[in-house]
Amino acid sequence: MRHAVFSVVLTILAFAAAAAAGFEVEERRWIGPQDGTPLRVISSTDTAILAPLIESFLQKHPGAAVDYTVANSSEVMKAVLEGEHRFDVALSSAMDLQTKLANDGYTRPHQSAATALVPDWGEWRGHVFAFSLEPASIVVSAAGLGGSGARTRQDLIALLRAEPERFRGKVGTYDVSLSGLGYLFATQDARTSETYWRLMEVIGSLEPRLYCCSASMIESVASGELLVAYNVLGSYARARQDLADRIVVIDPEDYTHLMMRTAVLLKGGTQPDLAGAFADHLIAAAWSQPPAAGYPFRPPAARQADSASPKRPIQLGPGLLVYLDAEKRRRFMSEWFSAVRKP
Repeated sequence: MRHAVFSVVLTILAFAAAAAAGFEVEERRWIGPQDGTPLRVISSTDTAILAPLIESFLQKHPGAAVDYTVANSSEVMKAVLEGEHRFDVALSSAMDLQTKLANDGYTRPHQSAATALVPDWGEWRGHVFAFSLEPASIVVSAAGLGGSGARTRQDLIALLRAEPERFRGKVGTYDVSLSGLGYLFATQDARTSETYWRLMEVIGSLEPRLYCCSASMIESVASGELLVAYNVLGSYARARQDLADRIVVIDPEDYTHLMMRTAVLLKGGTQPDLAGAFADHLIAAAWSQPPAAGYPFRPPAARQADSASPKRPIQLGPGLLVYLDAEKRRRFMSEWFSAVRKP
Protein backbone atom coordinates (compact mmCIF):
# COMPACT_ATOMS: atom_id res chain seq x y z
CA MET A 1 0.00 0.00 0.00
CA ARG A 2 2.89 2.40 0.62
CA HIS A 3 3.68 2.78 -3.07
CA ALA A 4 -0.01 3.21 -3.88
CA VAL A 5 -0.48 6.03 -1.40
CA PHE A 6 2.67 7.84 -2.50
CA SER A 7 2.11 7.28 -6.20
CA VAL A 8 1.25 10.96 -6.56
CA VAL A 9 3.84 13.09 -4.76
CA LEU A 10 4.61 16.60 -5.96
CA THR A 11 7.86 17.97 -4.57
CA ILE A 12 8.20 21.73 -4.75
CA LEU A 13 11.71 23.16 -4.73
CA ALA A 14 12.45 24.71 -1.36
CA PHE A 15 13.83 27.98 -2.69
CA ALA A 16 10.79 28.55 -4.88
CA ALA A 17 8.40 27.77 -2.04
CA ALA A 18 10.32 30.07 0.27
CA ALA A 19 10.12 32.94 -2.18
CA ALA A 20 6.36 32.52 -2.45
CA ALA A 21 5.69 31.91 1.23
CA GLY A 22 7.53 34.76 2.96
CA PHE A 23 9.01 32.33 5.49
CA GLU A 24 11.86 29.92 4.94
CA VAL A 25 10.67 26.56 3.65
CA GLU A 26 12.90 23.48 3.77
CA GLU A 27 10.60 21.22 1.79
CA ARG A 28 7.02 21.10 0.54
CA ARG A 29 5.18 18.04 -0.73
CA TRP A 30 1.69 17.26 -1.90
CA ILE A 31 1.04 13.72 -0.75
CA GLY A 32 -1.93 11.78 -2.06
CA PRO A 33 -4.26 12.13 -5.05
CA GLN A 34 -3.96 15.35 -7.01
CA ASP A 35 -7.69 15.95 -6.70
CA GLY A 36 -7.82 15.06 -3.00
CA THR A 37 -9.23 17.40 -0.36
CA PRO A 38 -6.12 19.20 0.88
CA LEU A 39 -5.11 19.20 4.54
CA ARG A 40 -2.46 21.89 4.95
CA VAL A 41 0.18 21.01 7.54
CA ILE A 42 3.11 23.22 8.59
CA SER A 43 5.70 21.17 10.46
CA SER A 44 9.22 21.11 11.84
CA THR A 45 9.27 17.31 11.43
CA ASP A 46 11.03 15.99 8.34
CA THR A 47 8.67 14.44 5.82
CA ALA A 48 10.55 11.15 5.83
CA ILE A 49 10.08 10.78 9.59
CA LEU A 50 6.30 11.10 9.48
CA ALA A 51 5.79 9.41 6.09
CA PRO A 52 4.52 6.11 7.57
CA LEU A 53 1.90 7.91 9.67
CA ILE A 54 0.85 10.18 6.81
CA GLU A 55 0.48 7.07 4.68
CA SER A 56 -1.72 5.28 7.20
CA PHE A 57 -3.81 8.44 7.69
CA LEU A 58 -4.48 8.69 3.95
CA GLN A 59 -5.43 5.02 3.84
CA LYS A 60 -8.19 5.84 6.33
CA HIS A 61 -9.21 8.99 4.43
CA PRO A 62 -8.92 8.05 0.74
CA GLY A 63 -10.46 11.30 -0.49
CA ALA A 64 -7.86 13.43 1.29
CA ALA A 65 -4.39 14.69 0.43
CA VAL A 66 -1.76 16.24 2.68
CA ASP A 67 -0.05 19.48 1.60
CA TYR A 68 2.98 19.12 3.89
CA THR A 69 5.35 22.06 4.41
CA VAL A 70 8.57 21.61 6.41
CA ALA A 71 10.30 24.54 8.10
CA ASN A 72 12.38 24.92 11.23
CA SER A 73 10.46 25.59 14.41
CA SER A 74 11.00 29.37 14.36
CA GLU A 75 9.74 29.55 10.78
CA VAL A 76 6.69 27.43 11.68
CA MET A 77 5.82 30.09 14.24
CA LYS A 78 6.42 32.86 11.71
CA ALA A 79 4.21 31.17 9.13
CA VAL A 80 1.31 30.95 11.56
CA LEU A 81 1.69 34.51 12.81
CA GLU A 82 1.79 35.87 9.27
CA GLY A 83 -1.58 34.24 8.71
CA GLU A 84 -1.37 34.44 4.93
CA HIS A 85 -1.41 30.72 4.17
CA ARG A 86 -4.20 29.37 6.39
CA PHE A 87 -2.62 26.15 7.57
CA ASP A 88 -4.89 23.64 9.29
CA VAL A 89 -2.37 22.00 11.63
CA ALA A 90 1.00 23.02 13.07
CA LEU A 91 3.45 20.38 14.29
CA SER A 92 6.54 21.57 16.11
CA SER A 93 9.37 20.47 18.35
CA ALA A 94 9.42 23.93 20.01
CA MET A 95 6.98 23.39 22.86
CA ASP A 96 7.28 26.97 24.03
CA LEU A 97 6.31 28.41 20.65
CA GLN A 98 3.34 26.05 20.35
CA THR A 99 2.24 27.06 23.84
CA LYS A 100 2.51 30.72 22.88
CA LEU A 101 0.37 30.17 19.78
CA ALA A 102 -2.30 28.64 22.00
CA ASN A 103 -1.94 31.30 24.69
CA ASP A 104 -2.23 34.11 22.14
CA GLY A 105 -5.39 32.75 20.51
CA TYR A 106 -4.09 31.23 17.27
CA THR A 107 -5.32 27.70 18.00
CA ARG A 108 -8.64 26.04 18.66
CA PRO A 109 -9.53 23.46 21.31
CA HIS A 110 -9.98 19.80 20.51
CA GLN A 111 -11.38 16.86 22.42
CA SER A 112 -11.76 13.27 21.25
CA ALA A 113 -11.23 9.65 22.20
CA ALA A 114 -7.62 10.06 21.07
CA THR A 115 -6.90 13.13 23.20
CA ALA A 116 -8.29 11.23 26.21
CA LEU A 117 -5.27 8.90 25.85
CA VAL A 118 -2.81 11.72 26.52
CA PRO A 119 -1.66 12.03 30.15
CA ASP A 120 -2.35 15.37 31.81
CA TRP A 121 1.30 16.43 31.54
CA GLY A 122 1.26 15.73 27.78
CA GLU A 123 -1.36 18.34 26.86
CA TRP A 124 -2.17 21.92 27.69
CA ARG A 125 -5.69 23.30 28.08
CA GLY A 126 -7.06 21.08 25.33
CA HIS A 127 -5.08 23.03 22.71
CA VAL A 128 -1.53 21.59 22.68
CA PHE A 129 -1.06 17.82 22.37
CA ALA A 130 2.18 15.85 22.64
CA PHE A 131 2.78 12.97 20.26
CA SER A 132 6.39 12.18 21.14
CA LEU A 133 8.91 12.38 23.96
CA GLU A 134 12.46 12.84 22.60
CA PRO A 135 15.84 13.43 24.29
CA ALA A 136 18.28 16.30 23.86
CA SER A 137 21.40 14.22 23.27
CA ILE A 138 25.10 14.56 22.61
CA VAL A 139 26.28 12.99 19.35
CA VAL A 140 29.95 12.15 18.97
CA SER A 141 32.13 10.66 16.27
CA ALA A 142 32.39 6.89 16.63
CA ALA A 143 35.88 6.89 15.13
CA GLY A 144 37.21 9.84 17.10
CA LEU A 145 35.36 9.67 20.41
CA GLY A 146 33.41 6.43 20.56
CA GLY A 147 35.26 5.30 23.69
CA SER A 148 35.69 8.70 25.30
CA GLY A 149 33.48 7.97 28.30
CA ALA A 150 31.91 11.46 28.14
CA ARG A 151 28.65 10.54 29.87
CA THR A 152 27.93 13.89 31.57
CA ARG A 153 28.38 17.57 30.79
CA GLN A 154 31.23 17.74 33.28
CA ASP A 155 32.91 14.84 31.45
CA LEU A 156 32.53 16.75 28.18
CA ILE A 157 33.99 19.93 29.70
CA ALA A 158 37.02 17.99 30.94
CA LEU A 159 37.50 16.34 27.55
CA LEU A 160 37.34 19.62 25.63
CA ARG A 161 39.67 21.42 28.04
CA ALA A 162 42.24 18.63 27.91
CA GLU A 163 42.71 18.80 24.11
CA PRO A 164 41.58 22.20 22.85
CA GLU A 165 43.47 22.04 19.54
CA ARG A 166 41.94 18.70 18.71
CA PHE A 167 38.43 20.11 19.13
CA ARG A 168 38.96 23.55 17.62
CA GLY A 169 36.30 24.00 14.93
CA LYS A 170 35.04 20.47 15.62
CA VAL A 171 32.21 21.17 18.07
CA GLY A 172 28.70 22.09 16.98
CA THR A 173 25.41 23.11 18.54
CA TYR A 174 22.22 24.93 17.61
CA ASP A 175 22.28 28.59 16.64
CA VAL A 176 19.66 29.74 19.13
CA SER A 177 18.82 32.78 17.00
CA LEU A 178 17.70 30.50 14.15
CA SER A 179 16.22 27.46 15.87
CA GLY A 180 13.23 27.61 18.17
CA LEU A 181 14.08 24.14 19.47
CA GLY A 182 17.69 25.17 20.03
CA TYR A 183 16.50 28.16 22.05
CA LEU A 184 14.14 25.95 24.07
CA PHE A 185 16.91 23.48 24.89
CA ALA A 186 19.33 26.27 25.80
CA THR A 187 16.92 28.05 28.14
CA GLN A 188 15.93 24.79 29.81
CA ASP A 189 19.63 23.95 30.30
CA ALA A 190 20.25 27.37 31.83
CA ARG A 191 17.37 26.88 34.27
CA THR A 192 18.55 23.41 35.25
CA SER A 193 22.27 23.71 35.95
CA GLU A 194 25.11 26.24 36.11
CA THR A 195 27.26 23.60 34.42
CA TYR A 196 25.58 24.58 31.17
CA TRP A 197 27.15 28.03 31.14
CA ARG A 198 30.58 26.58 31.93
CA LEU A 199 30.13 24.20 28.98
CA MET A 200 29.10 27.06 26.69
CA GLU A 201 32.19 29.05 27.73
CA VAL A 202 34.42 26.10 26.88
CA ILE A 203 32.65 25.45 23.57
CA GLY A 204 32.86 29.16 22.78
CA SER A 205 36.64 29.06 23.13
CA LEU A 206 36.89 26.37 20.45
CA GLU A 207 35.45 28.22 17.43
CA PRO A 208 32.22 26.22 17.40
CA ARG A 209 30.00 25.72 14.38
CA LEU A 210 26.40 26.78 14.80
CA TYR A 211 23.54 24.98 13.07
CA CYS A 212 19.88 25.45 12.25
CA CYS A 213 18.83 21.89 12.84
CA SER A 214 19.69 18.45 14.22
CA ALA A 215 19.88 16.73 10.84
CA SER A 216 22.76 18.94 9.72
CA MET A 217 24.68 18.36 12.95
CA ILE A 218 24.24 14.61 12.68
CA GLU A 219 25.52 14.62 9.10
CA SER A 220 28.51 16.75 10.11
CA VAL A 221 29.49 14.33 12.87
CA ALA A 222 29.11 11.36 10.54
CA SER A 223 31.27 13.01 7.87
CA GLY A 224 34.03 13.94 10.32
CA GLU A 225 33.47 17.70 10.09
CA LEU A 226 32.51 17.61 13.78
CA LEU A 227 33.70 15.45 16.63
CA VAL A 228 30.92 16.54 19.01
CA ALA A 229 27.43 17.95 18.54
CA TYR A 230 25.60 19.17 21.64
CA ASN A 231 21.81 19.22 22.20
CA VAL A 232 20.95 17.15 19.14
CA LEU A 233 17.58 15.43 18.87
CA GLY A 234 18.46 11.89 19.88
CA SER A 235 15.45 10.52 18.03
CA TYR A 236 16.76 11.85 14.72
CA ALA A 237 20.24 10.52 15.38
CA ARG A 238 19.01 7.04 16.33
CA ALA A 239 16.77 6.94 13.28
CA ARG A 240 19.82 7.24 11.02
CA GLN A 241 20.64 3.55 10.89
CA ASP A 242 22.76 4.24 7.81
CA LEU A 243 25.10 6.23 10.08
CA ALA A 244 25.07 3.85 13.05
CA ASP A 245 28.70 2.83 12.59
CA ARG A 246 29.87 6.47 12.43
CA ILE A 247 28.05 8.18 15.30
CA VAL A 248 27.47 7.48 18.99
CA VAL A 249 24.38 8.95 20.68
CA ILE A 250 24.71 9.85 24.37
CA ASP A 251 21.85 10.80 26.67
CA PRO A 252 23.73 12.68 29.43
CA GLU A 253 23.62 10.97 32.80
CA ASP A 254 23.58 14.21 34.83
CA TYR A 255 20.27 15.12 33.18
CA THR A 256 18.63 14.64 29.81
CA HIS A 257 15.84 16.96 28.79
CA LEU A 258 12.96 15.32 26.95
CA MET A 259 11.16 17.44 24.38
CA MET A 260 7.53 16.79 23.47
CA ARG A 261 6.75 17.17 19.79
CA THR A 262 3.29 18.70 19.74
CA ALA A 263 0.31 19.29 17.46
CA VAL A 264 -2.06 22.27 17.49
CA LEU A 265 -5.15 22.90 15.38
CA LEU A 266 -5.10 26.37 13.87
CA LYS A 267 -7.90 28.87 13.72
CA GLY A 268 -8.82 29.84 10.19
CA GLY A 269 -7.95 26.47 8.68
CA THR A 270 -10.23 25.40 5.88
CA GLN A 271 -10.50 21.73 6.90
CA PRO A 272 -11.27 21.65 10.64
CA ASP A 273 -12.71 18.13 10.67
CA LEU A 274 -9.85 16.66 8.66
CA ALA A 275 -7.37 18.54 10.85
CA GLY A 276 -8.87 17.03 13.98
CA ALA A 277 -8.73 13.57 12.44
CA PHE A 278 -5.07 14.03 11.50
CA ALA A 279 -4.14 15.23 14.99
CA ASP A 280 -6.04 12.28 16.48
CA HIS A 281 -4.13 9.93 14.18
CA LEU A 282 -0.76 11.21 15.45
CA ILE A 283 -1.87 11.28 19.07
CA ALA A 284 -3.34 7.77 19.01
CA ALA A 285 -0.24 6.44 17.26
CA ALA A 286 1.89 7.70 20.15
CA TRP A 287 -0.24 6.96 23.20
CA SER A 288 -1.95 3.70 22.27
CA GLN A 289 -0.61 0.58 23.96
CA PRO A 290 1.37 -0.55 22.07
CA PRO A 291 2.03 2.43 19.76
CA ALA A 292 0.73 2.12 16.22
CA ALA A 293 2.71 0.46 13.45
CA GLY A 294 4.87 3.02 11.72
CA TYR A 295 5.25 5.22 14.82
CA PRO A 296 8.74 6.67 14.25
CA PHE A 297 9.83 7.58 17.79
CA ARG A 298 10.52 5.72 21.00
CA PRO A 299 7.14 5.08 22.67
CA PRO A 300 6.49 7.78 25.29
CA ALA A 301 6.02 6.54 28.83
CA ALA A 302 2.51 6.96 30.20
CA ARG A 303 3.99 8.06 33.53
CA GLN A 304 6.60 10.72 34.10
CA ALA A 305 9.97 9.61 35.44
CA ASP A 306 10.50 10.09 39.16
CA SER A 307 12.47 13.07 40.43
CA ALA A 308 15.67 11.02 40.83
CA SER A 309 15.75 10.04 37.16
CA PRO A 310 18.10 11.90 34.79
CA LYS A 311 15.28 11.87 32.21
CA ARG A 312 13.48 15.18 32.61
CA PRO A 313 10.48 15.96 30.42
CA ILE A 314 10.14 19.66 29.70
CA GLN A 315 6.86 20.73 31.24
CA LEU A 316 4.09 22.07 29.04
CA GLY A 317 2.45 25.18 30.44
CA PRO A 318 2.83 28.91 31.01
CA GLY A 319 6.32 28.43 32.46
CA LEU A 320 7.51 27.95 28.89
CA LEU A 321 6.50 31.53 28.08
CA VAL A 322 9.00 33.09 30.47
CA TYR A 323 11.92 33.16 28.04
CA LEU A 324 9.67 34.29 25.19
CA ASP A 325 9.24 37.66 26.87
CA ALA A 326 11.03 40.09 24.54
CA GLU A 327 13.34 41.54 27.16
CA LYS A 328 14.21 38.18 28.72
CA ARG A 329 14.90 36.77 25.25
CA ARG A 330 17.15 39.71 24.40
CA ARG A 331 19.15 39.31 27.61
CA PHE A 332 19.46 35.55 27.22
CA MET A 333 20.60 35.82 23.60
CA SER A 334 23.15 38.46 24.53
CA GLU A 335 24.57 36.27 27.30
CA TRP A 336 24.55 33.17 25.10
CA PHE A 337 26.37 34.79 22.19
CA SER A 338 28.83 36.41 24.58
CA ALA A 339 29.73 32.92 25.80
CA VAL A 340 29.69 31.11 22.46
CA ARG A 341 31.05 33.65 20.00
CA LYS A 342 34.46 34.77 21.18
CA PRO A 343 36.08 37.80 19.49
